[in-house]
Amino acid sequence: MSTPDLHLTTCLLLNDDGRIISTREPQALRGPLFTLVRSATSCAWAVRADVPTHLADELDRLARDEPLTLDLRVTPVHADRYVAILGERIEPIHQAGGPAFQFPDSLAPSAGVVLVEDERWLEHNFRGWAPSEIKAGRSPVLAIVENGDPVSICFCARRSGVAAEAGVQTAEAYRGRGYGADVTAAWALAIRTSGRIPLYSTSWTNHASLAVARKLSLVAYASSWSLSD
Repeated sequence: MSTPDLHLTTCLLLNDDGRIISTREPQALRGPLFTLVRSATSCAWAVRADVPTHLADELDRLARDEPLTLDLRVTPVHADRYVAILGERIEPIHQAGGPAFQFPDSLAPSAGVVLVEDERWLEHNFRGWAPSEIKAGRSPVLAIVENGDPVSICFCARRSGVAAEAGVQTAEAYRGRGYGADVTAAWALAIRTSGRIPLYSTSWTNHASLAVARKLSLVAYASSWSLSD
């Protein structure tokens, strides 16, 4: 069963003190200043390693007091305090949040989905892929191909040895055809074959991504809320 802690440790690399070092992706970012993942049964959180210790301790104290929630859209009880604590040192502070999903036990195989192993095949419809990025942590990359080029892809946005988070992109001209759901289902099956747990998360305002979750009958098990600089 997926948990807030699994989501946290799949998306972020933590040090021995449980502080955020970076995101888990080939071109790693510093990650959020503070992130909180809540569900009906548990909460998990982490503070970035460069946040001063006295501020990190105050964030930890408040997070330990954060109640569990059945309503994943509810803002954290101490949201204003988290913002005030970090806002004393860093401005502007950006808030973000969204649901975390797990895949159903049964997934139907998607016809016509192929494996992409070379970034050069993505160049026609998708920009920004670096050489060897697939091998460095994005694999498996599954695609639907039209006219000789991938038009919808699903890959590992972030991954650990235990689980992986889906990243989905569909070229603009091919959206609205259900391709995103098809490649995501194929990716999830490939992740399970690799021995990892497939996960999916998005923001509350990403309606296209939420539509993919609905089409695949994904189950929301937690919600994340973070502050970034």
